[in-house]
Amino acid sequence: MIKIVKRLFGLGQSNPREGTTIVINVEKLERRVALLEDGVLEEYSIEREGEDNIVGGIFKGKVKNIEPGLKAMFVDIGHEKNAFLHFWDALPLALDSSLEEIHKEGRPRRQQRKITSRDIPDIYPIGSEIMVQVTKGPISSKGPRVTTNISLAGRYIVLMPFTDQFGISRKIDDPKERQRLRQIVQKLNVPDGMGIIMRTVAQGQRFRHFVHDLAMLLEEWKEVEAGFAANNNPHCVYKEPDLIERTARDFLTDNVDNILCDNEETTQRMQEIAGKISRRAKRHIQYHPGNQPIFEELGIEKQISEAFQRQVLLPCGGYLVIDETEALIAIDINTGRNKGNKDLDKTILETNLESAREIARQLRLRNIGGLVVVDFIDMRHRKDQMAVYKAMKDALKRDKAKTQVMQITPIGLMEMTRQRINESLLDYVNEHCPYCHGRGRVKSVMTMSVEIQRQLKATIMKYRESVGDMVVVVNSAVLSRFKNEDASLLVELERLCAGRLIFRSDPMIHREAFAILDASNNKPLYQTNM
Repeated sequence: MIKIVKRLFGLGQSNPREGTTIVINVEKLERRVALLEDGVLEEYSIEREGEDNIVGGIFKGKVKNIEPGLKAMFVDIGHEKNAFLHFWDALPLALDSSLEEIHKEGRPRRQQRKITSRDIPDIYPIGSEIMVQVTKGPISSKGPRVTTNISLAGRYIVLMPFTDQFGISRKIDDPKERQRLRQIVQKLNVPDGMGIIMRTVAQGQRFRHFVHDLAMLLEEWKEVEAGFAANNNPHCVYKEPDLIERTARDFLTDNVDNILCDNEETTQRMQEIAGKISRRAKRHIQYHPGNQPIFEELGIEKQISEAFQRQVLLPCGGYLVIDETEALIAIDINTGRNKGNKDLDKTILETNLESAREIARQLRLRNIGGLVVVDFIDMRHRKDQMAVYKAMKDALKRDKAKTQVMQITPIGLMEMTRQRINESLLDYVNEHCPYCHGRGRVKSVMTMSVEIQRQLKATIMKYRESVGDMVVVVNSAVLSRFKNEDASLLVELERLCAGRLIFRSDPMIHREAFAILDASNNKPLYQTNM
């Protein structure tokens, strides 16, 4: 009751660890946004100064080449790498399965000849101009992926300029609300040939909000058309708003109790954006200077650190192990310290249910996608497997990325896919270790001792007639083993040599690197490539 009264009078929540809170941290080189629910980190986004996020951007492009075997074409959009356009993404839009299609009364559906993928090379020959929108950013060595099905996202609706389809998000599940939104769709004055989608946040909103949203999107579309016609070269004609504006557009709803920001200028900007949407929402935005960094003060920094570990602890005592490859995510679940229930089946079910909810959270936090394989703890009863499957489906409902989940297999594996729009957050904030080159492992000291001795023997046999003393340069940890455990073995090797074996350590040399030199002129007789 208290929470309802506070919302009615725009008082917000005094405690950011209660209710739903958006926390914004603004620094010179980086902006971060965290969404907390009762103090628990549920969403996390980063944007860095000077970086170009092209996802959602609309470009004027030129078809550079067509690959019939791949059923795709490559489009120059003025970016570093040509964009990849699959023939399927160049076909007229088929309404997304997560939407319910609505037929707008009084508007006959345009009768068009059905276009297939075979027609695409004729519609877009090499050198032709084309308007595309980026659906997936460049990842690793791959260029961006684009579509000709353009959409502009507003606060409550999405405008689709090239299709006359209308839809409502299926995440709105109240039948009365869906009926109300259908009636609003019928009343909106959408230009012929265009369509709209009601976003999930449209639930409960008044008609005037949709009118205002549509008018703003139509103005944006006019600017896109003007930008496309103004320049013949490939270029960007529309760019998605920055992180701060996207946060106001996508997250600032009646469900949010607090918006805290540690930068006064950004707070004022957020208030101006919110004021155009809702006066009540504007009152929830507060400047929070604080005596220490805001993420540190609210315990967010610690949660970020814990969330990005390979091993993630669960409240029940179990834990997840998450391994990320380029295209596949492998997640293993273990009971760990969860030994409290005498009924083993209940213990396993409890751990798997907690794991399902945490996995959905981790996928969002880490922004990882592609194929995900989860190895749940084996459950004997089918009803337990279905309970875990349902828990996963429910937990994924709040995910903005598209997901598809398969039921648990007889061997306890769940396969699922998650839409991959950008590189994962781990790839975004990290780079491959220059020491292990991304393997996560290096050869042991004993392994290197064996390999060096083997190579020394081969080099001595090769140069025994022409070279006297030899210098062996190794990592200091390897040298320590040579001086201790393997000292007698080196004495035997020195008997084969025409001169002495002189060992030197180099603190800067990689553990897996070594060199064998002619002591008289320092000419390399053998050296590794590292």
